[in-house]
Amino acid sequence: MKVNKNIAVSESGFLFDSMSGDSYSLNPIAAEILRLIRDTKNPEEIKQELLKKYDVSQSAIDKSVDEYLFTLKKLNIIK
Repeated sequence: MKVNKNIAVSESGFLFDSMSGDSYSLNPIAAEILRLIRDTKNPEEIKQELLKKYDVSQSAIDKSVDEYLFTLKKLNIIK
């Protein structure tokens, strides 16, 4: 997975797609996942990082991360 080159993300979690002009406000965990993708982490590594950091079940992490990655792909933010 890779974040598309036309995507800019600010420190405050504001995402801007320069190709489409779309912008999004990311919550802290969504911004963290995007940072992990930029750090070349794969989905399983992302899930493990979040499991270590947050008090949440494996099934909740799996569902949430998978849905978020699907949305990022659908919006052409990652490939």
